[in-house]
Amino acid sequence: MTTTMINYRLDWTDTTGRRRTSAVAYDKTSAQDRKQRLEADGCTNVTVRQVKPGEL
Repeated sequence: MTTTMINYRLDWTDTTGRRRTSAVAYDKTSAQDRKQRLEADGCTNVTVRQVKPGEL
C-alpha cells in the first residue's frame, strides 16, 4: 500500500496589512487548525493551498 503525503501552505494578511506565507508545510488537519488560530488573532484573507513536496 502506498501512502501519498499531501502538503499544505497558508497565505494570509497580518494585522498590519502585510501579506504573509507560511515557511513550513502542514498536513491538512494542522493547516486548518493554523488557519483558525490566524483568524482568531485578527489576520484576514487566510487561505490554505496544496503544494508539492519540497515546494516553497
